[in-house]
Amino acid sequence: MKYNQSYITTILVACAMFFAACSDSYMEDMNTDPSKAPSIDPNAQLTTAQLQTYGSLDMVEIYRNYLYAFNQHLMGCWNTTNFGGRHTQDNSEMGRVWTIFYSNGIKNITDAEYRTADDPEKVNINSALRIYKVYLMSIITDIYGDAPYSEAGKGYLEDKFNPRYDTQEEIYNGFFVELKAAVANFDASKDKITGDVIFNGSVDKWKKLANSLCLRFAMRISDVAPEKAQKEFEEALAADGGIIENASDDALIKYIDIAFSFGQEAYTDYRGNALSQLLFGNDPANNPSYLCSTFFNQLYNSGDPRTFRIARCYYDELMSTTSPDNRVDLTDEMLEKNIPFQPRDPGAYSWEPWPAGYDSDILKKMAETNSNVTISVTRETEPKLANNFLNGSNPGVVITSSEVKFLLAEAALKKWNVGGKSVESLYKEGVRAAMNFLTDNYDCEAVSDESFNEFIQNNGIGYTDEQKKESINTQAWILHFTNPAECWANVRRSGYPKLKSPAEYGFGQFLTGGSEIPVRLCYPVLESSYNKKSYDEALSRMGGTNSWNTTVWWDVTK
Repeated sequence: MKYNQSYITTILVACAMFFAACSDSYMEDMNTDPSKAPSIDPNAQLTTAQLQTYGSLDMVEIYRNYLYAFNQHLMGCWNTTNFGGRHTQDNSEMGRVWTIFYSNGIKNITDAEYRTADDPEKVNINSALRIYKVYLMSIITDIYGDAPYSEAGKGYLEDKFNPRYDTQEEIYNGFFVELKAAVANFDASKDKITGDVIFNGSVDKWKKLANSLCLRFAMRISDVAPEKAQKEFEEALAADGGIIENASDDALIKYIDIAFSFGQEAYTDYRGNALSQLLFGNDPANNPSYLCSTFFNQLYNSGDPRTFRIARCYYDELMSTTSPDNRVDLTDEMLEKNIPFQPRDPGAYSWEPWPAGYDSDILKKMAETNSNVTISVTRETEPKLANNFLNGSNPGVVITSSEVKFLLAEAALKKWNVGGKSVESLYKEGVRAAMNFLTDNYDCEAVSDESFNEFIQNNGIGYTDEQKKESINTQAWILHFTNPAECWANVRRSGYPKLKSPAEYGFGQFLTGGSEIPVRLCYPVLESSYNKKSYDEALSRMGGTNSWNTTVWWDVTK
């Protein structure tokens, strides 16, 4: 994949990264030093914030360590099972989104937004910055709950070094205001957005993103503030610019395929998708991408044509630490021999229990010329992520047309005005778009119309409203495999799919953080020292404890 024109700003991005790493006091010195640039192009700051979203190896650790386990998509590798699978609280791991987004993305965007706010010739970059800030803030608040929002990132700009924690209700109300204002301020006759690695500067697509995020946020609050949710949802559908309706409008962060590395440079080079790199891992014997039985069985037992586009069984002993090219795919042989697949249950490591193996004809033939090949395989019967999902050029997912279809389907189920389409038709369109998404972006084999129709026929949406809600959100859960933060938020909001605690699989004695699947992550412990007043006020609204079993404002499914 080649970069589009916005990647010419690489040097400016590096400057923006330097800017983000500076402390407030040092930034003041920097801005008065005649040997340094007096300002940074806000387009470069947007580029940096976008690329960091999935490109920061530090930040995406939280997805592998916690969210993929809570969502029960992945299970088995040490990190996923130890932290999320066995409910182990680790303050430094839980705080990654908070500490990295605030000190980098939010700080950069707030500065750029601040410096362009009153410039009539920079209304477009200002609007794009506002929209992207809302998106990043939604990830923060959905993971932690109440959080700094109105005063976030303003330490250097307004001396707000101890920002208040806005309530999540205030934050969400602010989202709708900001997104509407940003859409209204766009002007195609004004400045070009040159640092955009999502839409390459298209004002029309930024409007669709803003309106589609309004749909997502309206659905998120639909159980706690139903009247406002309906109002905001219907207004977004009628808003200037429209919504994301097809794959060409999908909001995807573009990355390039850079060499896998876990050296120091990997933590500062955001050009590749770090989440894909992390799922590839650096130890073939302990591959991080073992599938959880909840996810695999849902695909396999429903006859989902995506099953073996997503899941494959590999012999990895010949794989290098930098590329999956030498993996030996045993999936088709297992299907022919009727060998059982053995995904890992929630709470299990890849060796618990040690899986039953089989003698592989493929490996037997290879062993004739390669003495390093073992004929009898065991852990190779555990499904792993297909190679397609381990490429550094994979996109970072913000929101897709498939998600929008599912949001519209559930809105229609609630009897909101979505333009006359039925729940069933929107659901079917969403599933089709989700399957196409894998073909368009992960080079998966296309699902034929015949296979799709057979799947839909055998997996109807249901009859009751609750059955339909479950079907819609189970399909959203499958779609959101590549968007773990949104997946976790939607699972908690909708209550579907209904996930069982690892305790129900026999791992209760290992769950040091309690048997219930956590519903938020804890604030970083240093907040209790550095921003104690605001931190204590937030905790007082949560019953006085920084507990990961305390639901966030919009989560009323318990």
